[in-house]
Amino acid sequence: MAAKNRLCAAGVKLRTQINTAYPNRDKSSDGWLGDARHRKSKSDHNPDPRTGIVRALDIDADLGDSYESWELAESLRILAKAGDRRIAYIIHNKKIASRLLGWKWRPYLGSNPHYTHIHVSFTTAGDADGKKFGVTAQNRTPGARKA
Repeated sequence: MAAKNRLCAAGVKLRTQINTAYPNRDKSSDGWLGDARHRKSKSDHNPDPRTGIVRALDIDADLGDSYESWELAESLRILAKAGDRRIAYIIHNKKIASRLLGWKWRPYLGSNPHYTHIHVSFTTAGDADGKKFGVTAQNRTPGARKA
């Protein structure tokens, strides 16, 4: 019998924390399980054939209350750079960050620029590790724009 598809524990925890930190956010571009287009290629949105675990999470870029999605993407990059081994890479606004170049943002040349969402891929370390991420809504007044 095939394993039931499920989001990795790190993805479940991150999604829960983001939903709590940004309660008014749009979720229309959220997702984790790949569609037919994803299944045609190698994608972390596709379930691991042995375990059914999906190691990718898309988070809608509209966080509500004028919070900026790039701030969330940057906080995830900083967490990964500081040693959170559960995060494999992050893509947002035509940029990607991964361990490959020391978690520096670099141009993302894939066909989807990820304007509408933040993509987070997880390593196998995130399969069962559902401990908290250091993610909170930015400490500023909702509606204020960073200069």
